[in-house]
Amino acid sequence: MPKLFIPGPVQVSEKTFRAFCQPMIGHRSGDFKKLYASIHPRLQELFGTQQPVFLSTSSAWGVMEGALRNLVGTGKVLNCMCGAFSDKWFDVSKKCGKEAVALQVEWGQPIRGEQIREQLKQGGFDAVTVIHNETSTGVMSDIREIAEAVREFPETMLIVDTVSSFSTMPIPMDELGIDVLLTGSQKALALPPGLALFSASKKAMERAGTVKGRGYYFDFLEFAKNQADDMTPSTPSISHIYALQSKLDDIFTEGVAARHARHAQLNAMVHEWVKKKGFEFFAPEGYRSKSLTCVANNRNIDVPALLAALKSKHGFIIDGGYGKLKGKTFRLSNMGDETRETITELLTALDAEIPA
Repeated sequence: MPKLFIPGPVQVSEKTFRAFCQPMIGHRSGDFKKLYASIHPRLQELFGTQQPVFLSTSSAWGVMEGALRNLVGTGKVLNCMCGAFSDKWFDVSKKCGKEAVALQVEWGQPIRGEQIREQLKQGGFDAVTVIHNETSTGVMSDIREIAEAVREFPETMLIVDTVSSFSTMPIPMDELGIDVLLTGSQKALALPPGLALFSASKKAMERAGTVKGRGYYFDFLEFAKNQADDMTPSTPSISHIYALQSKLDDIFTEGVAARHARHAQLNAMVHEWVKKKGFEFFAPEGYRSKSLTCVANNRNIDVPALLAALKSKHGFIIDGGYGKLKGKTFRLSNMGDETRETITELLTALDAEIPA
């Protein structure tokens, strides 16, 4: 099978797959409780929180919608939009019947704290949604700056998607004052798709208790009640949790700080290649993702031909641009289990297909 260097799902190791294929256990059994309890402290460390970390058998979008249903009552939600996925959150808010306000910036630009501050001054906002690392554009907004702005409005909850940045860099939830921090399994964690992980602040849990129409499957109070007994509200994907346990072993054996440093180093390797080849970055300097690179096709190469050659001749798959950026950009992932050797192999293959 060709190797994936796309923004997700990313390549899954044989070790992780072996863990994924362990025999089933009862999801209400003592064995399952031991499994969940064994991984929970390490999840809290990665999240940078003292709050419980919940496991949802869904994509991250399930929790993204759930956060709206739990935290947005009669007030408004400010959806910060800087790319395809953050733009979609605005649509989801409206489909959930929420009064949604769009903070739209041009694709390729970050969300700034001052932009959020000016919107929240109008009053009446229950929550703000932010995608930390917008994979469609390769833009990573400054989450610390954003959190500082939202903290000035104590009644407004900050909901942050970290699907493609989680575990690639420090995102200390409690220190920043993030109310919901969520991620998914298939990107930087390098697990198969289908598992979402999230944590909610005490303030968020209190708000959820006052909001009607939370539903059941993504009801934060149901997650909290079950997590207290090392269980999940609904039948979990036990295979994913076994794989997560294995991945946590990998992460903490490598060391969390070393993992962050590795992602930064591999990202820098890709950036050097982009400059050497005379390409430009779609994201501005200072706001570029650490887990992937969105390359602007300023050289007007034939991107579909490049993708075909990489797959057929080298066994690698990259992404040829998302949505309206298709062909105008291409994206190279360095997240998950990648190493200097694997990124070197990718860049060597790219060199073979793209003339100097």
